[in-house]
Amino acid sequence: MSDLDDIDRTILRQLQEDGRTPYAELGKAVGLATSSVNERVKKLGERGMITGVHAELSPDALGLDLLAFMFVGWSDAGVEKGFLARIADEPAVLECHHVTGGWNYLLKVRVRNTRMLEAFLARVIKAEPGIQRTETMIVLSSAKETPRLPVDLPEWYR
Repeated sequence: MSDLDDIDRTILRQLQEDGRTPYAELGKAVGLATSSVNERVKKLGERGMITGVHAELSPDALGLDLLAFMFVGWSDAGVEKGFLARIADEPAVLECHHVTGGWNYLLKVRVRNTRMLEAFLARVIKAEPGIQRTETMIVLSSAKETPRLPVDLPEWYR
């Protein structure tokens, strides 16, 4: 974060808020010409700071009402490769994290309902050879959920 200047941070914040913000509007916000903003955005992309621009979809509108977090575990290290290959292109898996503690991975899964979650567990996760155990937590409600990343150091860290 330290190699970003205030203009870069403002651009990143605004693009996270609305990836369709016109560069002319961004230019007004940071005091630069549209061509300069275009160059800044291009360089932020080249530096790996911007990896894509995506539409944020409503899970409710798509009927994906159930959000769950699922711990997955095994003891044979050879299971990992097959497990990761199986879930790599699985649309229900929004996130997959290798974690510390008594589990190997933590998945963030979004599906329509408990029947679909049960099918996912049976036909995707537990169908993978070597998976020994899972623990699933169903989210009742979410007080905060955001894809936005902080571009400034928080006050509590400074």
